[in-house]
Amino acid sequence: MKKSSKITDFVHRDPEIMGGVPVFTGTRVPVQALFDYLKGSTIEEFKIGYPRVTDEQISAVLDFAAKKFIKNIPLPVYENAA
Repeated sequence: MKKSSKITDFVHRDPEIMGGVPVFTGTRVPVQALFDYLKGSTIEEFKIGYPRVTDEQISAVLDFAAKKFIKNIPLPVYENAA
């Protein structure tokens, strides 16, 4: 993801587009489709199925998701953990 970019540069949510489901900006491709593909396929297969979604958009969404997951995952903290 570009240093000055925000996730909203890559993902759009509008009640008039796909009922407000987050989509990749400039497309009607739901962001959820990327995660659904990753359950049993590859990013390359996703790109074949959705050629209008850019590598930069995919990278931005995955980076954002990873940061949010790692930051917010409710795991116990153990003392003396190595």
